[in-house]
Amino acid sequence: MIRAYRRLPLAIRVPAVVAALMVLAGLVASQQVLGELTRGQEARLRELVRLHVDGLSVALGPSVLRQDVWEIYDTLDRAGRSGDAQRMALTIVADAGDRILAASDPRRAPVDGHLHDLAASAGALPVDAITLASDAPRVRVLAPLHYQGRNVGTILTELDVADLLAERRRAARALLAFNGAVTLGLALIGYVAVRRMMRPVAVLARHMGSGGAEPVPIPEADLPSGDPEMARLFRTYNGMTGAIRARAVAERRLSERERLVSLGRLSSSLAHEINNPLGGLLNAADTIRAYPDRPDVVRKSVELLMRGLNHMRDVAKAILDHNRLDRAGAALTREDFDDLRLLLSPELERLGQRLSWEIEAGAEDLASHPAAPLRQILLNLLLNASSAAGSGGAVGLSVAASDRGLAMTVRDDGPGLSAVALARLLGGDGSALGDGVGLGVVHDLVREIGGEIGHARVDGRTEIRLSFPDGQGGSAG
Repeated sequence: MIRAYRRLPLAIRVPAVVAALMVLAGLVASQQVLGELTRGQEARLRELVRLHVDGLSVALGPSVLRQDVWEIYDTLDRAGRSGDAQRMALTIVADAGDRILAASDPRRAPVDGHLHDLAASAGALPVDAITLASDAPRVRVLAPLHYQGRNVGTILTELDVADLLAERRRAARALLAFNGAVTLGLALIGYVAVRRMMRPVAVLARHMGSGGAEPVPIPEADLPSGDPEMARLFRTYNGMTGAIRARAVAERRLSERERLVSLGRLSSSLAHEINNPLGGLLNAADTIRAYPDRPDVVRKSVELLMRGLNHMRDVAKAILDHNRLDRAGAALTREDFDDLRLLLSPELERLGQRLSWEIEAGAEDLASHPAAPLRQILLNLLLNASSAAGSGGAVGLSVAASDRGLAMTVRDDGPGLSAVALARLLGGDGSALGDGVGLGVVHDLVREIGGEIGHARVDGRTEIRLSFPDGQGGSAG
């Protein structure tokens, strides 16, 4: 019930609460009104019975002392014909010994019977204890008959209170109808009022849900003119959308800059890798052209040409493989690590760096992981490690299989990552500008394929630890 209520829109919940409170207030007010009505009726009834008993006591006192049954009956008959006594359905007079002397209805109370033996005496109340709480149409009252300061008998009176109960029921129905109408009206007014108040919130929610990745600002014409609080909220939302869009643009530009920087560094290294053998190839071609009649010279020059061309072919193949793979394509193999080493070697040679290369995972361990994202991750990390290590530094890569999947560690002996670069690597914070080219891309790729990133500083070396659970993509084909 509570869950169903919470799923209702606010425009219905608020009027429902108002209606419930009105019902509660109506019930309390109705109880108070009915209570006052009942207390008034009981007070009037007590006063009527008291006057009736006092009048009978004065009129019947001498007759009760003389045991004059006929005089008592005649007095009761005359009292029963009066207008105020119509409520008295039965009156019984008994002497001090509880013997019945007379009654307004002798068939119900025979003379000389005992008052306490009558069913009519059951539940009889004193005058001051008369109540209408039982909803019974008859109320029995037992009062002493006093004459000249002494108790000479007892008067039992049965009152017809059906009209008083009917009056109370009519009042209850009127209160119920009035409270119901007021509650329904207030609930309807509350619903309309809350719907009007919630209209700007609905506009805000619609704009927030229709923008996709980038929320759409609310036009100035849709701002609520009569509600300064809500208008300020709308303007705050518009400012927030502008900030989100500006941040998204900055992240795209930063990602593009990182990609271009990585591409520029890689292109520079590859140009150096191709340019070195190219000079030897040109010298070999000149030698063949200068000494075409010397087979031994031509053969050596051709062998040099073949080695140089094969090396350039391997470099071109590695570049093509790196850029041709899509993220849902081929599985990771040991050849992918050979390509990475080939792509990285010109940068390492240029800086005179030492390389530690440990690929201990088998083909079956590698086959359950995608090649393209892992190649891009490792290439970015290795290029950053080379840049951090500087001239004459050391760079390393280790890959091993474990019970949890594939574990990779990229290390260097540089000064370590800055706080900004570390935030980009571990948190993917693309808004922070600084060193660590491609670290934001690394973070996104690792998270995309379900991996985890760790960072440690061990014995003066920076270690970036990657773990990838098995079965994250790739196939042996």
